[in-house]
Amino acid sequence: MRAPAASSCRSRTIFVPVFVQPTSRFNLNSRRVLLGFESRSLNLIANVAAMASSQLRAVQTLTRNLRASSRSFATSARRLEASAPVTGTSETAAVLETDSKAISQAPNRGAIWSRSQKPRSTAMTGPRFEQTDFALQPQPYSAMELVHKVPVTWTHDKIVSCDGGGGPAGHPRIFINTDKPEIASCNYCGTPYANEHHRKHLESLPETSYPLK
Repeated sequence: MRAPAASSCRSRTIFVPVFVQPTSRFNLNSRRVLLGFESRSLNLIANVAAMASSQLRAVQTLTRNLRASSRSFATSARRLEASAPVTGTSETAAVLETDSKAISQAPNRGAIWSRSQKPRSTAMTGPRFEQTDFALQPQPYSAMELVHKVPVTWTHDKIVSCDGGGGPAGHPRIFINTDKPEIASCNYCGTPYANEHHRKHLESLPETSYPLK
């Protein structure tokens, strides 16, 4: 139990004088560092203040220039407004002249070409287009009506083939059954076919969709 006490006494006698010297040195060094930091911070503050004052001067000069330019722009705008009506009248007159000279759409025929039409002088009078009588308008034949004027092609075979004449104006070849007592037409070109065995029956009918001869 006595050995630890002796070791503790030795540690106290050893560390106390050693600990006093670095504290005094550290205090001196810290004071020097603080003084240097204070001097640097003061220099930095002075530099910032100088920069701020220079920027403030630049901003003041810029605002003065902007005020002067805005005043000059206002005076020039007033001058332009005062002289604007003189040029505006000439421009509007030119625009009106170009509008009046615009070419209107019209057919390249001076006279009428149908009984139901009217001359140009009275074209916009009377009933509208929706109210016109289409029975009086030109009515050309449709393709279906023209096909039904083609006579029947008689055959002795029960199956016939049709390709529309072949070539670029033709159509794919199809096969048509003619075994029934009726006129069978091509689904592409509408050409009619019938069997000779059913001729008497078809001729006895009061009306057929295709001419038999």
